[in-house]
Amino acid sequence: MHHRLDPLLRPRSIAVVGASERELSVGRQAVHNLLAGGFEGPLWPVNPGRDTVLGLPCFPGLDALPGTAEHVVFCLRDTLLESALDAAIDHGARAVTIMTQLIVPGDPGLGERIRDRVRAAGLLVCGPNGMGFYNARDGVWVCGFETRENHPRDGNVTLLSQSGAGMSGLVDCEERLSFNLAVSTGSEFTVGLADYLDFALDEHAPAAVGLFLETARDPAAFIAALEKAARMGVPVVAVKVGRTALAARLAVSHSGAVAGEDAAWNALFDRYGVQRVADLQELVAALQLLAQPTPYPAGGGLVALHDSGGERQLLVDLADDLGVPLATLSPDTIEGLEQRLDPGLPAVNPLDAWGTGGDEGLRVMDDSLSLLLGDPDAALGALVLARGAGSSIYPDYADWLRRARNAHGKPVALVSNHPGSGADALALTLAREGIPVIDGLRPFLAAARAVLAWRNARRRPRAGAAPLPPDTLAEARRRLSTRPPGNEAEALELLARLGLPGNPCRVVHNEVDALEAAKSLGYPVALKAATPGLAHKSDRDGVRLGLAAPKAVAAAWRDLSHRLGPAVLVAPMAPAGVEMMLGMVRDDQFGPLVVLGFGGVSLEALGDTVCALPPFDAAEARRLVDTLHQRPLLDLARGRPRPDLDAYAELAARFSNIVAGLGEDVSEIDLNPVIVHTDGCLLVDALVVSAPCSVQQRRIAS
Repeated sequence: MHHRLDPLLRPRSIAVVGASERELSVGRQAVHNLLAGGFEGPLWPVNPGRDTVLGLPCFPGLDALPGTAEHVVFCLRDTLLESALDAAIDHGARAVTIMTQLIVPGDPGLGERIRDRVRAAGLLVCGPNGMGFYNARDGVWVCGFETRENHPRDGNVTLLSQSGAGMSGLVDCEERLSFNLAVSTGSEFTVGLADYLDFALDEHAPAAVGLFLETARDPAAFIAALEKAARMGVPVVAVKVGRTALAARLAVSHSGAVAGEDAAWNALFDRYGVQRVADLQELVAALQLLAQPTPYPAGGGLVALHDSGGERQLLVDLADDLGVPLATLSPDTIEGLEQRLDPGLPAVNPLDAWGTGGDEGLRVMDDSLSLLLGDPDAALGALVLARGAGSSIYPDYADWLRRARNAHGKPVALVSNHPGSGADALALTLAREGIPVIDGLRPFLAAARAVLAWRNARRRPRAGAAPLPPDTLAEARRRLSTRPPGNEAEALELLARLGLPGNPCRVVHNEVDALEAAKSLGYPVALKAATPGLAHKSDRDGVRLGLAAPKAVAAAWRDLSHRLGPAVLVAPMAPAGVEMMLGMVRDDQFGPLVVLGFGGVSLEALGDTVCALPPFDAAEARRLVDTLHQRPLLDLARGRPRPDLDAYAELAARFSNIVAGLGEDVSEIDLNPVIVHTDGCLLVDALVVSAPCSVQQRRIAS
C-alpha cells in the first residue's frame, strides 16, 4: 500500500550527507544504523573527503550519485546545512531528516529560512531538532545516535515523541516492548506527529500507540488522527507535559477561572478515549498491558494474587487512590478458594494465598491464580510477587501465568512491588509471549486503570447531538455582532431564544419601577446590580436575596444604585435546589470547551468541574457529571427530593449545541448558578461575552 509519507519513512534510496567513519560521530552512526536495520535500497554515503564509509562507496556530492536519493539524511554542522539543503532540493530529493537545532550564533534567521525552503519545495521533513526515527517494520533506521541492535520487524507498538530522549530512552532500553515505528518528531517543519500516527495506523496496524506530547502544532490534524485511532479500535496512551493555558487570569467569567490550564487536553483525551499517564514508567506499563494479544478486557475489575498480607493491603490502598476497580468474587469462586487455602487465609480479592509454603503452597498459588482469573467479574489479573535473588524471575511464576491465561483467555501480568536491579531473560520471554512483566505496583495500577478505562471508552456511544437550526444560529450571530448582551437580563433573553430556560427578570432604573417589577414578578424577589460589564456581582456585594416586602425592595434598590449604578435587575427567587453551573471557554488550540460542575458562590473555591468538547448528548452529559469528585453529594437528599439530574443533562446537551454553533462568535459564557430542583432546572444568572472580548469588559471584571 502506498502512503504519502513513504519517501520519508520507507524510501527507495537514501543518501547520508556528512557520512563519516570517525568514532562517535553522527555521520558514522547514521550509516551504521541503516546497515544494522537492514535497509534494502541503495545507501549512498556522501562526503568529499572519503572514498568509503563502513565498506560502502562514498561520493563527493549528491550530483555524483548513480541515481536519485529519495531521502537525504543530513549529518552536518548547522553552518553547512543551508547550502546542503539547496543541493538536495536541486538533486530531486523528496524527503530529508534534519537532527540539528538550526542554531548558528549571529544568524537568528537560519531556522526560518530553512522552514520556508522545505515548505516551498514540498519536502517531507523529519525534524529539525530531533533524533530521527526507527521504522523497524520496514528496516529503515534513520538515527545518528547509538542504539541497541535488535529492533525486530514484527513489533506491534508505535511510539511518537516530541521529546528526543522520550523516544530514544524507550527504544534503546525497553526491550519488553517491541516497536514497529518510533519517531522523534522534533520541530515538525512539514511532517507532524499526527502525520506519523496516520502512517502507523494505515501501514503498521499497531496494537497500541504511545505518545509523548508537548503541544499540538496542527490541532485539526491531531484530532483527526485520534478520531481515526478510536474508529479503528487502536488504544492510544499519552504523556502530556507542559500546559495549554486558557488565559484564566484574563477570564471575564467564572468558567474561565475554574476550567484549569490543562482542561482542553483532558477534554480531548476523554472524547477520543486517549489514556493519559503521568510519566514514562506508567507509559511503558500501559503499553505492555494494551499491546498483549489477549482481547481487551470484558466487564469487571482487577484480581490480584499475593504472598503477603501487607503487600495485598498496599494494593488495596493504591487501587483506591488511582480509581482502579477490584473484582467482586462470586460465591463459586470463594468456595473454590476456601477449599484450597490454608486455614486462616480469607478468600478475598486481592488474595494472599501463601500459607505454610512448600511444594503444596506452590500448587495452592497456581490454583488460586486460575480461580481468581476465572471469576465472572475478573477483567484482568496480576500475580504480584517479589523477584528472586539477583532480580531473577522464578520459572514457577511464568508457568502459573501461562496456565491461567490459557485457561481463561484474559490478560495477566507479573508485577513486583519495586523495580529489580537488572534484567532477566525470562522477563523478556514472557513479554514476547504477551504476558507483561511490570516493575512497580503504582505504574502497574496506573496501567490497569488505563486498560479498563479504554475498555469503557470503547463501549461508550459516540457523543453527539443534533445541531441548532441554521436560522436560529444566524439570528443569534446577528444579535451578538450588533447588540451583544450587556447585562444578565439580556444574556438570559438571548439564551432563551436558543432554548435555555431562564428565570424571568426585569431591569429597572428607579425605585418606582423596582417596586412595580417586584409586584408583577411576585414576592419574594432578588435584586442584582445590572451595570453593563459588571461580571461578578457577588464579588462587589451586588446581590440581595429573599426580599419579601416593598420596604426591603426599596432599601435594596437604593443601596445597589448608590454604589454600583442605577441599573438594577429584579427577579423572582428561584425554587430550592442544587446549585450547578454550565460554562464555555475557548482554548487557543482546540477551540470552544463546555464546562460542567458544581456552581454557586463557592464555584471557584470548590473547583469541581469537568470540561468536554462540544457537542454531546444527554447521556454523555450524565457520564461527565458522574466524574465529578463531589458527585455522591447529589444522592444525599436527606429527606428532600433529589435534584433532577436528567434535566440538567438535557440542558447541558442543549448548551453544548449552542457552544458548537456559536463557538467562533463568543469568547466566554457563564451560567451560574443553574438551579437543579426536583422537577427540572433553571438558569438564574448568565454572562455572555462576545468575541473578541473587549478591553473595557476585562477592566470592569478585574
